[in-house]
Formats: sequence, structure tokens, C-alpha cells
Amino acid sequence: MNLLSPEGLKLLPLLVPPLLLSLTLHEFAHARIALLFGDPTALRAGRVTLNPLKHLDPIGTLMLLFVGFGWARPVPVNPFNLHPRRAGEILVSLAGPLTNLCLAILAGCLLRVYLTAVAAGAPAGPVELIVQVLLITLAVNVCLFTFNLLPIFPLDGHHILRELLPPGTKANFMAWQMRYGPMLLIALLAGPGLLSRLTSQPVPDPLGWVLNHVMTLAMQMI
Repeated sequence: MNLLSPEGLKLLPLLVPPLLLSLTLHEFAHARIALLFGDPTALRAGRVTLNPLKHLDPIGTLMLLFVGFGWARPVPVNPFNLHPRRAGEILVSLAGPLTNLCLAILAGCLLRVYLTAVAAGAPAGPVELIVQVLLITLAVNVCLFTFNLLPIFPLDGHHILRELLPPGTKANFMAWQMRYGPMLLIALLAGPGLLSRLTSQPVPDPLGWVLNHVMTLAMQMI
């Protein structure tokens, strides 16, 4: 949905709280796990906090709201402070997406409990509002979980895959990712929409296909 449309503007107040919560907890998890493994870099930068203002990037947040993709401020991590380093890097990178997965599961469980209670005759309350907020929370966190695990620089999935590779292939992987990763990510995010407008024909959207299928699977599990 276009958030600049009248329908989208009505949805905006319901989208902002789940988005702030999800991004803040994602970045806090990175910072907290880094500290747990011995790296105080994020602590010194004031990032081991639940204050959203410490984690949000203004431009990235606005783009996420109105364009559909964006970013928060990356948590600074010094891998040489992590002990053990390799396991530390993997778990620090996993912490953010796994936090989003937990939030998605929580939202799905609350939605199921609420709808089951309403179906059983419990007072419904503001049904539409509650269902919308829980669905948005579920969708936001499923998308953040899936997107951040893509093995493309600079996403979390890149850092995880890099540490799982044999030492002999890591340097070539890093060189390729640093050179082409950001361009590949931009192409996945903006390419299908841009080509569709230029050609006036539908263009396959592989990232959208993945996100839609993961979201469909999540809805089927509720």
C-alpha cells in the first residue's frame, strides 16, 4: 500500500509503533550480544539501550515507511574484541533477525489467542484495531527477519555466511561481496519496480516473491 495515499495515511499511526519496536529491539539485540561476547564498542556508543532515538536513522526510517525499504543505524562492533571471535560474530549477527522472529511468533500467538477468544464469545473490544496492529507487527518482523538473513553485504546474512565459509574462500567471498553486494541489493529492491514502470510490463520480483511466500507460511501457522 502507498502510505502517501489517503488509505495509507490512515494506516501510518498503526505502522509506526510496531516498526519502532521492531527496529529498536533488532539493534539492541546486536549491541547486547556483542557486549556479552566481550566487545564494549556498542556500549561506549550508547547503543546498549532500548531508546529508539539511539538506533534509528532518520532517512532510513522515512524510506522504510514511504518507500518500503530502509535501514537503522548499524551497531558498531569490533570483531577483535569478541571471544570466541568466530562464534561471537555469528551470534551477534543472528541476534537481530532472531529477535524479529521472536516478535513475529509473539504477535502470531497473541493474534491466534485473541481471535479464538472472540470466536468463543469473549468481549471483542476494538477487534479491527487489535487485529490490524498484530498483523502489522507480524508482517514487519517476518520481513525484517527474512530480509536481514539474505547473504548479501551489508546484511546480517552476509556476516553469518562469511564466518561459516572455509578460511581459504573467505577472502574471495569478501572481495566479491564488498564490490557487488550493495549493487545487487539495490537491484533486488528497486530493479523490478523500475523496470515495470519503464516497460509498462510486469517484471518478476524475486525478493517480493520470497517475502510473500514466507509471510504466507507465517499466516498459515497462526
